[in-house]
Amino acid sequence: FVFSQVEILDWETKKQLCFLDKVEPNATIREIRLMFHKLYPRWYPARQSIKLDPKGKSLRDEEILQHLPVGTTATLYFKDLGPQMGWTTVFLIEYTGPLFIYFLFYFRMTFVYGLDERFTSSPHPVVNLACVCHSFHYIKRLIETVFVHRFSRGTMPLRNIVKNCLYYWGFAAWLAYYINHPLYTPPSYGKKQINFAVIMFLLCEAGNFSIHVALSDLRRNGSKTCKIPYPTKNPFTWLFFFVSCPNYTYEVGTWISFTIMTQCAPVGLFTLLCFIQMTVWAKDKHCTYLREFKDYPSHRMPIIPFLL
Repeated sequence: FVFSQVEILDWETKKQLCFLDKVEPNATIREIRLMFHKLYPRWYPARQSIKLDPKGKSLRDEEILQHLPVGTTATLYFKDLGPQMGWTTVFLIEYTGPLFIYFLFYFRMTFVYGLDERFTSSPHPVVNLACVCHSFHYIKRLIETVFVHRFSRGTMPLRNIVKNCLYYWGFAAWLAYYINHPLYTPPSYGKKQINFAVIMFLLCEAGNFSIHVALSDLRRNGSKTCKIPYPTKNPFTWLFFFVSCPNYTYEVGTWISFTIMTQCAPVGLFTLLCFIQMTVWAKDKHCTYLREFKDYPSHRMPIIPFLL
């Protein structure tokens, strides 16, 4: 039985931070993180990025030392990721904000539109419906965060939460301001347009939830290993036949329907930005699937069937 030696260097200065002697060759990167943490308590495992190359990708926790392209003495590089926060906490903060911010405008708080009696309520029923749909969307997200989602990565950098909250909270305030504004005008085609949008909204929300449950089932045993998602008996999951990330497809559909329902320009801009961002995420995920699995279905597209 031959022990390994692990040398950990700073990724920028190449200065040696520690030298671990008599490391078992079947030790995982997670175990090496814990050994490093004992020597440097301020760098807890979630804050560590351990790499084979200073400019390479971080090694996964489950990777085994003897399976890496290293000899009996392995040289690894450490990068400090900064303070971290759990994904569940991040999502709860991001999604709770829009839920309550929207209500400030819906209930016509005096500091928003003024004290004029004309500004205390809206004559358009679609304004009430929009509030119900917006609230339903974020309540669903909060429920999914607590009971459905299983995260492959436990944390994200604390600094990112400020950027994310500015995005979600800021847009929620902007949308709510115009939808609940006293001068808001309802959709051009009246009830037909609103009813069509509501049906589309509910179908997309159901589809998004179904995909999240299907993805969660892939990690039901606590595994963090990437697996190919396939359609189930649930018809909403059949979109997996055509795209790699149908959860994003349904999410974009939700905001398109909300745009049609409210016929509000800021909502349309928000929908466009959502589509651009989710397309980037979908392409990255699609490339990961293609890289990880040689038998990955070749006919799937990242987010839009047959197109994109």
